[in-house]
Amino acid sequence: MNSIWKTFLVAENATFVTDTRIIFPAGDSQQQIYPLTHLAILSVSGNDAGKFLQGQITCNVNDITVTQSSLGAMCNPKGRAITTFLLVKSGDDFLLLLPKELLKTVKDRLQKYVLRSNVTLTDSSDSLCLLGLSDTSEQTFLASHQQDSVIRIYFADRCLLIADVNKAMVLWTEYCTHGFQASDSAQWQALDIMSGIPWLTVATSEQFIPQMLNLDKLGGISLTKGCYTGQEIVARTHYLGKAKRGLFVAECPTENPEPNASIIDASGQVVGNVLQAHDGKLLVVLQLTDTDTAQLRLNDYNQAPVSLLTVEPL
Repeated sequence: MNSIWKTFLVAENATFVTDTRIIFPAGDSQQQIYPLTHLAILSVSGNDAGKFLQGQITCNVNDITVTQSSLGAMCNPKGRAITTFLLVKSGDDFLLLLPKELLKTVKDRLQKYVLRSNVTLTDSSDSLCLLGLSDTSEQTFLASHQQDSVIRIYFADRCLLIADVNKAMVLWTEYCTHGFQASDSAQWQALDIMSGIPWLTVATSEQFIPQMLNLDKLGGISLTKGCYTGQEIVARTHYLGKAKRGLFVAECPTENPEPNASIIDASGQVVGNVLQAHDGKLLVVLQLTDTDTAQLRLNDYNQAPVSLLTVEPL
């Protein structure tokens, strides 16, 4: 993490539980601003950057512009998602926003395929900062806007900002001056869960095909772009029938289980796994056939109850 950015946040009353978990004193403002240090930024640059990425990821790189970003996944040859990401265009470069704990794995794996291509992979997490804002907007999902060296990516009721360290400090000060309350970074992760945005971890990497993570419905899978690693399995799942497991939003008020924790039904049969958990909100991947969802429980954690907030898969 950039030391200047960290020093600035500490001066703004931040408490660092870890480098990826930052808390602030409670406030009562409806407008929130979040420092997002749990995500890393991998820059992909060079004349062949677009062509290179097109052969490695599930979304169509040709659809990514300075005004439109996309979710996507990078898969292994068996079609299992190594990571999910948000792909953003920045000038001639591409930025992959992905979980920090998967950055090295993803960068090393991509580097093996660069070969003689004019492609450079750079960890830009230290030079660029990510901010989250509560921001109601009429922009379409994942629409992007770039101005004054700041990239904005719009969600339904939120906005994610990418800026260098100096600009991030200026933006933070301006927003706080206008009534925004600095808030716990885990709250943003809980909002991602409620929005059904599937981030992976080391524990869940290479466990699920992209359709199990709802990436097809989120626009993160192209079926017409051509070949990429894992494409055969992803396409077969689409054309031969739906995935055997699906993504649901759930809650478990008494526990925050670790990623990949098992979920059991009333008979004790394992029927799914936790993808993410923050502030009692969960994203879970469940079997779609013969699963009684009425009495779901965590396999460990004193068999705490798990209640679905979405009846159908996302």
